[in-house]
Amino acid sequence: MGIRSVFDAGEMRRELEKCGVDPHKFLPLVWKHVILKSNHHSDWDWENHAPSLPSPAYSLLRSIPPLSSSLHSVFHSNDNLTSKLLIKLHNGAFVEAVIMRYDTRLGKYAGKPRPGGLRATLCISSQVGCKMGCKFCATGTMGFKSSLTSGEIVEQLVHASRFSQIRNVVFMGMGEPLNNYSAVVESIRVMTGLPFQLSLKRITVSTVGIIHAINKLHNDLPGLNLAVSLHAPAQDIRCQIMPAARAFPLQKLMASLQEYQRNSQQKILIEYIMLDGVNDEEQHAHQLGKLLETFQVVVNLIPFNSIGMLSQFKPTTEQKVSAFQKILRGTYNIRTTIRKQMGQDISGACGQLVVNVPDKSLGNAEPLTDIEDLFI
Repeated sequence: MGIRSVFDAGEMRRELEKCGVDPHKFLPLVWKHVILKSNHHSDWDWENHAPSLPSPAYSLLRSIPPLSSSLHSVFHSNDNLTSKLLIKLHNGAFVEAVIMRYDTRLGKYAGKPRPGGLRATLCISSQVGCKMGCKFCATGTMGFKSSLTSGEIVEQLVHASRFSQIRNVVFMGMGEPLNNYSAVVESIRVMTGLPFQLSLKRITVSTVGIIHAINKLHNDLPGLNLAVSLHAPAQDIRCQIMPAARAFPLQKLMASLQEYQRNSQQKILIEYIMLDGVNDEEQHAHQLGKLLETFQVVVNLIPFNSIGMLSQFKPTTEQKVSAFQKILRGTYNIRTTIRKQMGQDISGACGQLVVNVPDKSLGNAEPLTDIEDLFI
């Protein structure tokens, strides 16, 4: 089987070396041409569109398209803050990526508005479908189809860059990133190198808690932001709403997070979806506070987004979410935020990605604060 994507860095480096071409010098140049000349992908000719490469490189590249995936559709939310990209892979399968636009000045640093202006975060997918089967997540209803290659992951960033200058990337789209560990790690290394040059501090990987992978993550990507989809303060509730949690007992998960934090000296983002009558009572807030009080964390409370007739859950009221937040903040001194919802009208909000393409038009609204501000 040939190379699927020029952004599959490992395979490309090996093949270029076989051709006698220095991959460290010329591969970033190949990527730069593909990114800058995205309007020419339909009539792509490597010699014309990527000049000044060594002759042996063209022999390799002629058999590889500039992108293995194509942008099938783009849907914009009515407030123009969210764009959902439906991307068709080489095998006909689809994944979704979501661009979210924010205003840096709405974040706080040392009690003052942060400097800067508008920026964009890309929510990226790592798999087609997902094995985890979380009952509150639309992607879980698809089952698991396949894992993406590192190149297919990076290509989502290439497609998104046509619409916004992407500053942050969050692996919170379709799939469990740490179940596709090698490809995710390689894709992040590409994103942080030339020509993308994203900062590791602006990339966040979210996991349900794959313990053995968390144990490797800091060594492989020091400086990366880690988010954990905890969603419950007790093992029995986690298993009820997240069947995969049976393989990752809460006590062992917390021990691995303790070790991760000891090594990384970084805050961990704890994601907690609010489900009415399931995990949103005051007793749950106190359980969560006691579970996390020895950690340096930011808890992000996430209002539940309906996934249609499939949903067995209801969203928690704003009053209960606020009361939950006050307990964590007031009693346990844990920084706790409430996630602002974006892209619900295009099924682009948290838990709604399921390769579903509604027809929505553009509108205008004020930008929101970004996930990056949670780690400050």
